[in-house]
Amino acid sequence: MSTTPNHTPDTASRTVTSTTADWDNPLRDARDRRLPRIAGPSGLVIFGVTGDLSRKKLMPAVYDLANRGLLPPGFSLVGFARRDWEDEDFAQIVHDAVREHARTPFREEVWQQLAEGMRFVPGDFDDDTAFKQLKTAVEELDASRGTGGNFAFYLSVPPKFFPKVVEQLKKHGLAKAPEGSWRRAVIEKPFGHDLASAQELNAVVHDVFDPDQVFRIDHYLGKETVQNILALRFANTMFEPIWNRSFVDHIQITMAEDIGIGGRAGYYDGIGAARDVIQNHLLQLMALTAMEEPASFDAASLLTEKLKVLKAVKLPEDLGKHTVRGQYAGAWQGGEKVLGYLEEDGIDPASTTNTYAAVKLEVDNRRWAGVPFYLRTGKRLGRRVTEIAVVFQRAPHSPFDSTATEELGQNAIVIRVQPDEGVTVRFGSKVPGTSMEIRDVTMDFAYGESFTESSPEAYERLILDVLLGDANLFPRHQEVEESWKILDPIEGYWATHGRPARYASGSWGPEEADEMLARDGRSWRRP
Repeated sequence: MSTTPNHTPDTASRTVTSTTADWDNPLRDARDRRLPRIAGPSGLVIFGVTGDLSRKKLMPAVYDLANRGLLPPGFSLVGFARRDWEDEDFAQIVHDAVREHARTPFREEVWQQLAEGMRFVPGDFDDDTAFKQLKTAVEELDASRGTGGNFAFYLSVPPKFFPKVVEQLKKHGLAKAPEGSWRRAVIEKPFGHDLASAQELNAVVHDVFDPDQVFRIDHYLGKETVQNILALRFANTMFEPIWNRSFVDHIQITMAEDIGIGGRAGYYDGIGAARDVIQNHLLQLMALTAMEEPASFDAASLLTEKLKVLKAVKLPEDLGKHTVRGQYAGAWQGGEKVLGYLEEDGIDPASTTNTYAAVKLEVDNRRWAGVPFYLRTGKRLGRRVTEIAVVFQRAPHSPFDSTATEELGQNAIVIRVQPDEGVTVRFGSKVPGTSMEIRDVTMDFAYGESFTESSPEAYERLILDVLLGDANLFPRHQEVEESWKILDPIEGYWATHGRPARYASGSWGPEEADEMLARDGRSWRRP
């Protein structure tokens, strides 16, 4: 097992050729603006390197990190897949992915240095010979590139292959680090499909890797605006005093997509929106929004406070009235005729998989008792947007004449996670003129306008954190299991209560979702 504490960022080997000025580097060490967070000697092995995630996100992120000067000169990248490729073929695949998807300019000198450390191992996950070749490749890179025995194994593969891959890593001695080195496992979601499967998966992985060696990727936690939730709340005295049940009426957390399932039928059918998004992304956003101030921003302190929130979540007594699931139907969207979910290629016409899910939850503690949290997600909705809206109670007394305003709105703080990252504050203001007429207005903070640094892509931040051993932005197995405890009863109820409601593509979901909030005298925001 690892002998290097995973909660301590590695600081070795800071000799690196930087192509980006330190002060213009969004991934620099926040504790010292002059000092970038640079990974020490290390390498990354990607299983499933031929998939879309690897091609569009992982390989470009590795290049961007190298281009920013945040990887050591000897950094190495190993691909493992069922392809009859040589090292040169793999390097060409990475080259093409970088050219198409990297966010930083292509620099030949950076590419050449990175390409020298690329290796490819062909084989299946149950192929002992292939894993022996992988071990040989890792040992050769230790000798030739100075990776120091430090390797992260990125499992960019379907969850059903997780047990086999980690078993093979253990069998062939790859999971055990040489003295003074580290080995880490990176796992993509979904982390199981219910509580029982998540616990089983965690047991299998932890039999091979210590919990501190396992990094579960939730790419939303790598987004700057998600991390800004903590800064907004705890670095400003104006928000925290009103961030509670005495002032907040309710909170809405939305992740909407304007696209359908695309070619993901094999993955999506049987999983659905609630398991794919609410169990991880939205419950994580809810935990960050609702948690108490941590003692520090290290992984252990953040875990403690997020777990308190997840353990305090209370489901509604009537799941029929306060949860909704839906499936998108064919319609005209954006000037184009689109198929309904049941007409998509590869989807069973009798499928009950939800493409829309909305739930009402409460956090049963002193800060939030009685404040509803409305979570919703869906595909083929009105537009692509992810946001957290903290909606405040109405003023207890209004001295304004009822004719001066149609209806004084509710103040709100809206954290926009994507696509227009920033924060909006909504409040009432006097309309210019001789009468006291009030109208809701907004003040906007936009990342792109306020900072000259570009926000790093989420996978850049997360891959770098893996190499540094910084687990702050990675859900631990306790959070995963608590999240399934919240969702499992809802999924169980849906499984025995008919079919999902239908909603038109391009709309904001089924009518039943609007009725769910109307019962509480509220309505959904239109982002």
